[in-house]
Amino acid sequence: MGEKTHYDVIIIGGGVVGTAVLRTLSRYQLKAALLEKAAEVGWGATKANSGIVHAGFHNKPGSWMAKLCVAGNSKYDQLCEELDVPFQRNGVMMVARTPEEEEILRHFYQQGLENGVPGMELLDGDAARRLEPNLAEDITLVLRAPSGGIVAPFTLAAALAENARANGADVYTEVEVAGVSHGEDGFTITSKEGVTWKATYIVNAAGLFADDLARMCGLDVPSLIPRKGEEYILDQRVSNLVKHTIFPVPTPKSKGILVIPTVGSNIMIGPTALEMPYKDDLSTTAVGLDEILSFTQRLVPKIKRRDIIAAFAGIRAGSPTGDFIFETSHAGKAVHLLGIESPGLTAAPAIAELAAQMLADAGLPLNEKPDFNPRRPRVIRFKKLSDEEKEKVIKENPLYAHVVCRCETVTEGEIVDAIRRGARTVDGVKFLTRAWMGRCQGGFCTPYVVKILARELGVSPLEITKRGKGSELLMAEAKSFLRGGETNA
Repeated sequence: MGEKTHYDVIIIGGGVVGTAVLRTLSRYQLKAALLEKAAEVGWGATKANSGIVHAGFHNKPGSWMAKLCVAGNSKYDQLCEELDVPFQRNGVMMVARTPEEEEILRHFYQQGLENGVPGMELLDGDAARRLEPNLAEDITLVLRAPSGGIVAPFTLAAALAENARANGADVYTEVEVAGVSHGEDGFTITSKEGVTWKATYIVNAAGLFADDLARMCGLDVPSLIPRKGEEYILDQRVSNLVKHTIFPVPTPKSKGILVIPTVGSNIMIGPTALEMPYKDDLSTTAVGLDEILSFTQRLVPKIKRRDIIAAFAGIRAGSPTGDFIFETSHAGKAVHLLGIESPGLTAAPAIAELAAQMLADAGLPLNEKPDFNPRRPRVIRFKKLSDEEKEKVIKENPLYAHVVCRCETVTEGEIVDAIRRGARTVDGVKFLTRAWMGRCQGGFCTPYVVKILARELGVSPLEITKRGKGSELLMAEAKSFLRGGETNA
């Protein structure tokens, strides 16, 4: 059985919350690490997140969700500027069509005032349609909050982890935790492969599996509710359908089915909210598609089935209490972050600060590093550059002259940069560069991405995976068949 370095703090779970905690702790003079079971960070609930930075009017005043949503929202401008992560304050609208819905909407307006949401306003239907001409004609009242925004969740998680590593933290991927024990020398964390890590403190940020991990630590916690959401992405040619994120009045289970602009210039529609008996069903369904289409077309009638280019599903960690749950064990040295469903992405920067304070309350010294660097090196996004800027970067690095993904105008230079920042899979490249995210969904660029990954990682193309072990894209048997003989790969 192998053993890793003894750390002051280990975070288990590499979603946007876990990576935010790691980056926060990397500010201090301590040894911190993160363990993630997927091949790359941000691939659990974070990968399937809608990417909305919520304004904060949805949540009950005084709840953790309300307090941390508004606090987290206020941190996004600086956070995304430091990490060079695309972020837009496009604003959110909640819409009502009937007197009953108008009454509910006014309740959320008052709730937002109590929560300290800035800049909210109530608009009649005509005023709202002057801002969003494609809203349905029967919408009569709109709550608008300009502080709402959009971000790419997986890009943010990767950037948080990258910046944390640059400041001395360690990140281990493809590590599935099988057990946690506690003794005189602190916690021992054992992976399914039998590798162990030691830590004085731990943070449980395991998302949908945080309840299982809490029980490994001896806590009697209620089970989280696996709640599946299907989402569908529209072609960029209809990116001007709406600018704001459009909400209906919510249901008891979710914020409803939405129309969501993204920082990648696509419109996304969804999600559904189906409680599941298990935690691993990421299928999309004809029933879910029909439900989403029929609902969103009542909000924005110009949404068409023919414009859908991709579908995906995620499972969120529904809280049995309706609020974030923060627990501790082992005299506070284990901090458990449970039920971090929506608005968990928005709240993540504030949750990270809370987790750090909980560790400090349990005795962890938080002495700031004098050389902490909050900034991540700038990412070249070729498609966004002016002609003069494109000419300059090509002159500095000719790889930026080779367009690999034609749909999204992603260059070889961008793919190489993503690999050097940590991408190890086709999905890793996809989420960091947007290669594969266009209309053809990788139909053209996949062989080129595989070839570049193999070259940069120094491995055979047969070893390149889509999303980690078991998802290899090429097979030695197929290669042999095509060549008409055996392969030495």
